[in-house]
Amino acid sequence: MTMTRSRALRSLSWAPTISLSWMWGLGFFYSMHIVWIQGWTGFWVFALANACGLALFGCILDSSRRDPETLFARIGPRFVSLFLLCQIGAIAITLFSLGSYLWPVLLPDASPATGPALTALVVVLACAVGHANTLRRLRFLHIGYLALALAAIVVALAAMPAGSVAPTPVETPDTLSVWSFLLPTLVGFALGPWGDLQQWQRAVEIRRSGSSPAIAYVGGGAIFLALLIANAMLARAAGANILVGADGAIGAQSSVAARLAADGFGPGLVAFAVWAVIAAISTIDSFYCATRWYLSSLLAKSLHPALAFVPTSAAASPLWVLVLAVGAAGTMSAVGLSQTAYMMPYATLLVGVTACLLAECLTRPSRFDALSCYLWGVVAALAFFIGYREEIAFLVPLSTAIALVGAIQPIRSILGAGADIGSVRTTTIARMEPESIRTEADASSVSQDRQSLPRPAAPMPAANNDAGPAHGFDGQWFVMQITPTYDDTNSVGNVYFANYVRWVGKARELFFNACMPKFDLETTRYYVLTKSFQHDFRREIAEFEPATIRIRIASHNRKFVTLGHEIISERHGLLGRGEQDLMFVDRESFKPLDIPVDIIRGFLPFWPSNRDENAAASVGDGARKAG
Repeated sequence: MTMTRSRALRSLSWAPTISLSWMWGLGFFYSMHIVWIQGWTGFWVFALANACGLALFGCILDSSRRDPETLFARIGPRFVSLFLLCQIGAIAITLFSLGSYLWPVLLPDASPATGPALTALVVVLACAVGHANTLRRLRFLHIGYLALALAAIVVALAAMPAGSVAPTPVETPDTLSVWSFLLPTLVGFALGPWGDLQQWQRAVEIRRSGSSPAIAYVGGGAIFLALLIANAMLARAAGANILVGADGAIGAQSSVAARLAADGFGPGLVAFAVWAVIAAISTIDSFYCATRWYLSSLLAKSLHPALAFVPTSAAASPLWVLVLAVGAAGTMSAVGLSQTAYMMPYATLLVGVTACLLAECLTRPSRFDALSCYLWGVVAALAFFIGYREEIAFLVPLSTAIALVGAIQPIRSILGAGADIGSVRTTTIARMEPESIRTEADASSVSQDRQSLPRPAAPMPAANNDAGPAHGFDGQWFVMQITPTYDDTNSVGNVYFANYVRWVGKARELFFNACMPKFDLETTRYYVLTKSFQHDFRREIAEFEPATIRIRIASHNRKFVTLGHEIISERHGLLGRGEQDLMFVDRESFKPLDIPVDIIRGFLPFWPSNRDENAAASVGDGARKAG
């Protein structure tokens, strides 16, 4: 009983960070808007869809048959566009809302540059907090945020004057009615957590810590619902402050800020500003932490050649995603549409892809056509926008139905899965590290699984154990000197022909080891295979006649590296020369790869250039000197 209570309390300690990370600009300001535009009925549809979607996300991932970490290791690389678009959208809408519904209303007499400066301050502060903290530490910080937010809400409510509330909701067009937005609201907000990196990172960490995602997310959903209700009560106490966007849509998102600003600077205004800033900071620091975790995990397993020139830490930085979000927020402000219009992607464009992701989590892995989903999503978004602008009410719910067409097969698999829902293969999928970039050494955790996989023939054939030859670099050539003995010769006293090939193989292994001393077949994510080998024999030597084997990179393209080699004798000159092509395949699937990052980094100093020695000329000179 004590252990059960301890686990429940530990799980509930995640509830504040779950609720605050989900309270971004849309939830914060839209709850104030919807309670006036659609009344309490519309508010409850919006709030319950949000809170129940959040709770259901945790309950589904709490199943013993579903490990969030294993699931995300499988779906993470497949749904990159969805995860990043959702993060960009969340931050962009948050920044847009601060700039449209908070600062200009709270500070009407301030300089036009003050609002953007305050928003920038919030962003930089949140990024600094996210950069300095892991999610586990951020969880405790958010508990403090929540306590401060609750105190600010109480002060703001106490500052509201009595008797200023309009008795009935504002008259709205049919396109903004409860029934027009019912399907988009239910589908968009119920599916929302599945495309949110912040929630996936929390689910993974909760399960890793031995806590219950179900308890954590039910608690988080309850706190989130309470915060939405508090915002709605603030808005009703403040009275409606209607703004009209460039699209002609009315909005009441600024109701609380306008009412408090009308009374001048006071504790209520400060308290509300503190609450809004807490909601923004807890969203942005969670974004920073989750995006860094996701990109680090992706890039740690990437073999893209560009990573040879860009530090992994820079490529995995959330800042470039933040730049896109800031650009999107600036565009949104310049266009001047209402916040409702910017909700459109979550009910149209992203619905099909998110439904596919959900099907991947609930059923067997299925085929996923991202382009088809996004095309149907674009059709749905255009239908929504036309209906929204031209006040054709039936197009608003129809748009969400159109978006679901792009995911009809995954939806059918969800509905038909029945009691078998949830079986997930977990034997060969590596676990994503939540807080750090995965290194090759981490692969040892799954080496036992990989031993059962078929191995390609001789990824890098090892040479025999002859006495160690002298070797090293001479410019771009790797040079190995060797002296043959009786065991290298044939019955007539000449060196056996196969030994020339073996010497080239030994030189190649030494060259490879010099370029990549940390390469290990037990932990590598790729194999190096010999695609072809060609050698032109010229002359022969006998025992105790020293020979020099030279090898270098002759050419390369995206997929292959060609190594040229020469065998030279001091007495006889050129003994032979040729070349070999190397290719690279994935360790698990054996699919051909672009030249891996590690290979590029190791070989880069020896890529062929216009300044290196000409192979033919150098061989000819060597032959003439020998002659």
